Parts: sequence; C-alpha cells; structure tokens
Amino acid sequence: MAAIATTRAGIASAPVERTPFLLQVSMMAWRTLITNIRVPGVILPPLIISGFFLLVYNSTLSGAANFFLRGQSYLGFILPLSVVSAALSGASVAGQSIVRDIENGYFDKLMLTPVNRAALLLGPMIAGAILLAMQTLVVVAMALLLGLQPETGALGLLAVIGIALLLGVGFSGFTVGIALRTGNAAATSGASFLFFPLSFLTATFVPYDLLTGWIQTAAFVNPITYILDAMRTILNIGWDGEIILRGVGSCLALGIVLFIWAYTGLRARTKRK
Repeated sequence: MAAIATTRAGIASAPVERTPFLLQVSMMAWRTLITNIRVPGVILPPLIISGFFLLVYNSTLSGAANFFLRGQSYLGFILPLSVVSAALSGASVAGQSIVRDIENGYFDKLMLTPVNRAALLLGPMIAGAILLAMQTLVVVAMALLLGLQPETGALGLLAVIGIALLLGVGFSGFTVGIALRTGNAAATSGASFLFFPLSFLTATFVPYDLLTGWIQTAAFVNPITYILDAMRTILNIGWDGEIILRGVGSCLALGIVLFIWAYTGLRARTKRK
C-alpha cells in the first residue's frame, strides 16, 4: 500500500506534458481559418472593396499621376492602398471568431484547458493575417491583368504579400482586444473602422513630398505611411533596404503594440470571471 501511495504521489507531482507552443498556435489558427473560409460573407466584402478601390483609383487618377510620379506606374503606387483597405475591412475576422466562441461558451472551455494564453490570441490573429494575404494575392493578380509590371518581379510581389501578412497580424490584434473586452459582435465589427482614417491621413493619392501643412505632420507620425512607402518602393523603384526596413519595422511595431492590447483584454476578461 505504501508503494502504491508513493507511485500515485509521484504521478500527481509530475509535470503535465503540454503541446508545444507553436503547435498550439497553428491549431488555433487552423481552426479559425476553417471556420471563416466556410462563410463567404466574411472573405468576399474586403476583397470586393479592395478590388473596387484599385479599379476606380487607377481609372480616374492614372492620367493625372504622370505629373508627379515621373514615369512610374500608378498601378504600383495605388495597389498598396488597396492592400491596406483590405486589411482595414477584414480586420474584424479574428475578433468575430473570438466573439462567436464567447457566445457559444467554447472560449470559456478553452480557458479551463492548459493551452497557452498567448496561443489563444496569436492563433486568430495569424488566421486573420493569412486571410488578408490570400485577398492580397487576388488583388495583385487583378493588378497584373490591368498591366502592372513590378520593378522587382515575382520576388517583389511575394515581398508585398509578406508585408500584407505582417500588417494583418497587427490589425487583427486590435479587433481581438475589442472582442475580449466587449464580447459583442457589433462592437467588434465597428471597431475596425476606427483605423479607417489612418488610410487617408497619409500619402494616399500622392507622394509624401507633395503633402503640406497638418496632413504632412499626420502622415509623418502615421505608421501606414511607411508601410505604403515600402510596398510602393518594391513595386515601382526596386530594393531600397532602408525604406523597406522602415515599412517592415512599422508592421512589427504595430503588431507588438496591438498584441499587448489584445493580451490586456484577455486579462481583463479573465478577472471578470
């Protein structure tokens, strides 16, 4: 009996073997992806909006762009704006997934498991970013059909899609934080529009050098400015390491800040429980 008791005590005190962190993140991301891909209404609106912007802006402004782009492709200049528009329009995907789990009680069940709390956040955020990258791929294909000829070739297009992936992680973190704080689908969906002015308080239709007054100041502190600049440089000029690093750095900074925002939302929700 003493031996049995000792064995049971040893088993009880042994550490519980957990699934590796990266596997937890990938499982959460895969679940969110499958859930959203099954609902076309989640994917199509951002894709339609970004494609619409690309067609309209290129048709109405490409002629006037010859005065300030000096022979550069206006398609290459305006395509990054369509990517950012898709990111803003589809940012609520990750947050809506969290809201659905909260409403049906699945999220509370997940909180009772030994799953890493960061994985609970990163999974939906990465899934939202992957969806944005897929949408960006479609928009890029549309731009190629319209005549886009990137200076950096196919590798440059992959780099633009990669930057879109990083951007999607950041924006998804914001709506995940809202979802955790409110548990409300309407609030989560509407929250993504708080970032929408960022796409206009920047070098939206003309280069940064042509901006003046308060709008130039706003563009200077707006991280979207450097993200747009990086993608435009890749498509129209070439591999400028300094500009590209600023764009990638802005994506990473945005992602870190908004992940912290989402994590504090998770802690706030846990305390309420």
